[in-house]
Amino acid sequence: MPKTATSVDKLVGSNIRIWRMTKGMSQTELGKRIGLTFQQVQKYEKGANRVGAGRLFQIAKVLGVPVATLFEGVEAIKNTHDGKSAVGLMAEPQSFRLAQAFADIDDNGVRRALVALVEGVSGKR
Repeated sequence: MPKTATSVDKLVGSNIRIWRMTKGMSQTELGKRIGLTFQQVQKYEKGANRVGAGRLFQIAKVLGVPVATLFEGVEAIKNTHDGKSAVGLMAEPQSFRLAQAFADIDDNGVRRALVALVEGVSGKR
């Protein structure tokens, strides 16, 4: 019986993606540094394939983070009922770019206005 990826595997994949993007590294570059194709890295990041312990250690080393960092958010999985976890959302390229741009804004008034705008557009306000 094949082992299928679990929600923890998907979370680890999302965290790999977030840290890879934070480092400005492509899937191809990460793959080369750990001896894989970009397609395999892509499968890990999407949670389609499980990441073995040895490979996880290699990935963490290349990304310059402790292995435990790639498990951040595991406890939150239990509390997420709508499938829209913050970690999952940050793995989306648009969300990541938005967060990076938001971090570059120094004016707190502008930040508050942007949050209000986004909340208004989303219907949360």
